[in-house]
Formats: sequence, C-alpha cells, structure tokens
Amino acid sequence: MTPPLLVRCPTCHKTGPWLEGRYAPFCSKRCKLVDLGRWLGEEYRISEPLTVEKLAAAAAEESPAGTDAGTAPRPSDEEPI
Repeated sequence: MTPPLLVRCPTCHKTGPWLEGRYAPFCSKRCKLVDLGRWLGEEYRISEPLTVEKLAAAAAEESPAGTDAGTAPRPSDEEPI
C-alpha cells in the first residue's frame, strides 16, 4: 500500500492528504467556500483566452531539454470529443 499523497491546500496552505478527502483539493469545506468566494468576488480571474500558440509555448518551457512538446497530436475539428 502506498502512502497518501501529501498536497498543500490552495487556500490555507496546510499540508495533508487532501486529494483523498471529501473537499479535494481543499482541506475543508471552509477553504473550498473561501476559494469559491474569491472567484465570485473576481479576486481570481482568467486574464485572456488560452490559444494554441500560448499552450505550445508553455509546454515548450516546461518540457525537459531534448523532447519535442509541440508535436503532440491534436484532435481534428471533425472528430467528436
């Protein structure tokens, strides 16, 4: 049996096995509601739409040297998702 994965709660930053809990990835209902309130209060927001070019650039920055992250196959527009 593997030990539980310890992660940090995005709201209060306590470390624990939150991914296994009821409020994952948060440690409690309170932290989950605090996060929702921040989104609804527009403290958090998505600044601009994600484009294919920006996604490829981000993948290239994160990939280890020697790998080609920009060549992953993309679904065609005709294929159902």
